[in-house]
Amino acid sequence: MKKRLLQLFIVPAIIFGICSCSDKGGGGGGDEANLVVTLNPPAGSIQPAVPQIDFPLTVSITSAMPPQGVTIDVKAAPDGSTTNFYTESKSTTAANNNFTITGTPTGVVCVTTVTVTSKSKATNTVTLSYRYTRKP
Repeated sequence: MKKRLLQLFIVPAIIFGICSCSDKGGGGGGDEANLVVTLNPPAGSIQPAVPQIDFPLTVSITSAMPPQGVTIDVKAAPDGSTTNFYTESKSTTAANNNFTITGTPTGVVCVTTVTVTSKSKATNTVTLSYRYTRKP
């Protein structure tokens, strides 16, 4: 009788314990924080027209850096155009990244678009833009 009682309670307890200890996770160290990015000149701004040739841009990742870093794509084109006069792509793990936009046409409002994408999670992406004009 004691043996039967043990079998009814201990065997299911052992089976339950083994099943609850199995690995059900896929690994990978948890969720990646959403990217937070700031630009200088600020995103969404319309910069006053200036008579310079080169236009500096700083892209700052202010959130936690993804484990494999990010790719930063910078494009500049006249407003309303799909033809870029400037493109640059940079793979980085640095928080602050400097670019120099060159080839800006004079007297035309231009749009700079910056896309930052995590290299470890492609859906973790941020796209920001601002407008500026080069004076003749």
